[in-house]
Amino acid sequence: MTDRGPLDAVSPLDGRYARHTEPLVPYASERALMRARVQVEIEYLIALADLDETSLSIDTAQREALRALYESFDGEDATVVKQLETEGYEGYSATNHDVKAVEYFIRLRQPEDLDVDNWIHFGLTSEDVNNLAHRLLIKPAAVDVLVPELRTVRDRLVDLAHEHGDLPMLARTHGQPATPTTFGKEMAVYASRLGRAIARIERAADELAGKLAGASGTYAAHEAAYPNVNWPVFSRLFVRDLGLEHEPLTTQVNPCDDLEALFDAFRGANDILRDLDLDMWLYVSDRYLGQQTVEGETGSSTMPHKVNPIDFENSEGNLTKANSDLVFLGDYVTTSRLQRDLSDSTVKRNISGAFAHCLVAYQKCQRGLDKVVPNEQVMRDDLDATPEVIGEAIQTILRREGHENAYEQVKKATRGTEVTIEDVHEMIEQLDVEESVREELLALTPVDYTGVADELAEEV
Repeated sequence: MTDRGPLDAVSPLDGRYARHTEPLVPYASERALMRARVQVEIEYLIALADLDETSLSIDTAQREALRALYESFDGEDATVVKQLETEGYEGYSATNHDVKAVEYFIRLRQPEDLDVDNWIHFGLTSEDVNNLAHRLLIKPAAVDVLVPELRTVRDRLVDLAHEHGDLPMLARTHGQPATPTTFGKEMAVYASRLGRAIARIERAADELAGKLAGASGTYAAHEAAYPNVNWPVFSRLFVRDLGLEHEPLTTQVNPCDDLEALFDAFRGANDILRDLDLDMWLYVSDRYLGQQTVEGETGSSTMPHKVNPIDFENSEGNLTKANSDLVFLGDYVTTSRLQRDLSDSTVKRNISGAFAHCLVAYQKCQRGLDKVVPNEQVMRDDLDATPEVIGEAIQTILRREGHENAYEQVKKATRGTEVTIEDVHEMIEQLDVEESVREELLALTPVDYTGVADELAEEV
């Protein structure tokens, strides 16, 4: 309603990150919510006209004109709705009620040859409209905007897994040198986890459920006006025609367990990506990963040489903020005092913010993954410098051969001391084993001790 731009925005989501959050605008803005409310009201009006019991009649041309109200809903229309709510418009006093403002907007914009004033919002409570409108926005925001971004991250991880499946790398458990792995196999782990998380999000989105049952969830007004209509069946068909599942048992409010499930599914995916961000940051810190430089980009305001892992850091921060919001939202929207209180109304307006932080994080993670380049020589040097990691293989082969106290003997020679490959070979030479076994043990190297990691990476 003002001429302020992104640099004047209170939230960084509409300011600094506006270019990143743009894809969510059709689903997350106030105008989008107005449009979705108009859609619900119009489709409900048409559904009423289809009932034999009502006297409402809307012909094909009139239906097209009515549907055009939401299909072509634009900024000027949104301004009218807002004026109806806050200051009044064309003879209507200010409603101070956002859904009532939508009802009056439809009255004003209905076809000239149609008078459906009495039928708009017939028997409904605002929550009937709002819960459906929110889900009509949340579902495509999740499926059409956020999930594709997650798939892009997953696809990049798959590419890294396949490309570097046989690149040996020292593993670290408890932060200490451990059995070697490959860089590709570690990327495959994240790709696999993220794939399952995406499937969970999609299931939760498919199960979003709406209600349309009146002021206390009993269809009381509907039943009083038309007792011969099976209103629960009408409601089920109407909600499903909108592309949502139907929630049959409610108070005035939709219980929102479906939203909590979706928020939790996103939180799970975000936890995986945050874990990835932390690992990638550490790999960069250990110089296992280099980063491609961007022409003109500055890493530090004082240290010219710096190429910081800022994308992973930014992703981590936004994921953490998103998850904080998602947990709060899931906890809050599933509670309501008795049959209705309005505290959830303002809270649900922040769903868009949580999704926006998700979107920024996914994009930043993508950018970070696109810039990393594995440093094979550093990885191999690190492996060569920690020959003690093949101690696991040595003691396991000795166990196979029936060697008593194999673990304890290798432990004594390697634990807590600086070991060279020569030290390891000297220990092997002193073992009482068959010569073929000795040769087998002497052939072990950290670089080659990666099991079937390359095959695992290829399978993802």
